[in-house]
Amino acid sequence: MSKKNRDTDRAARAAAALAAQEREERRRRNLMIGGVVGVILVIVLAGFFVQRALDTTTDVNADASSSTSQFGVTIGPDDAPNKIVIYEDFLCPYCGQLEAASRNDLAELADAGKVQVEYRPFDLLGGGDASSYSVRSASAFSIVKDKSTPEITKKFHDLLFENQPEETASSFPKSSELADLAVEAGADESAVRSAIEADQGVAWVTKATKAADDAGVQGTPTVLLNGKVFTDYTDMKDLAANLVDKVS
Repeated sequence: MSKKNRDTDRAARAAAALAAQEREERRRRNLMIGGVVGVILVIVLAGFFVQRALDTTTDVNADASSSTSQFGVTIGPDDAPNKIVIYEDFLCPYCGQLEAASRNDLAELADAGKVQVEYRPFDLLGGGDASSYSVRSASAFSIVKDKSTPEITKKFHDLLFENQPEETASSFPKSSELADLAVEAGADESAVRSAIEADQGVAWVTKATKAADDAGVQGTPTVLLNGKVFTDYTDMKDLAANLVDKVS
């Protein structure tokens, strides 16, 4: 090979190497930009869901006069001196925290006739998407409520929170798994399984969500004590403790 040809070959290899290096730099830069955008998006979405879950108002109008609500399950007698209504989403982590911190105390007070508590699940975080966990879990709740006793419905409610998935989970329990929990709670499998697996309670969830919206509920958990939003707290454990103290 002549010197001229060797020089030309070296120049070509150098140009090819430079082009490859530039492509790699562009790839790295795009990955970095994409990663930053992804992190920002995650932060923004997380912030939205936190705000959505905690954003509530003191202007909520919810009927809590008896245990006959269409959209909840109630413990405690109608003539209890104190009435509590808890609006919740089965995916909301703050609802899960409040449930864990308050369930036993409120149950004992309800058994003693000191308080009536109504748990009203609706779709806050699912955005009306029938395939979302918020909608499917509330749908399953409505079916158990329709086909079973209040005691079984409350047990199913409790099991949903005991088995609550992470809000940011990559996958969520299937409707068949929700049916398993319903049966575990004591529901008649032949009465509830096919309906839960077919998500037949979605229309109920839509109505429950509209009722919550119409009442002025903007976040979960929203807790009403004797018709007024309970705001005496800084976190969920504080909310549970102060609420129990008020009705004890």
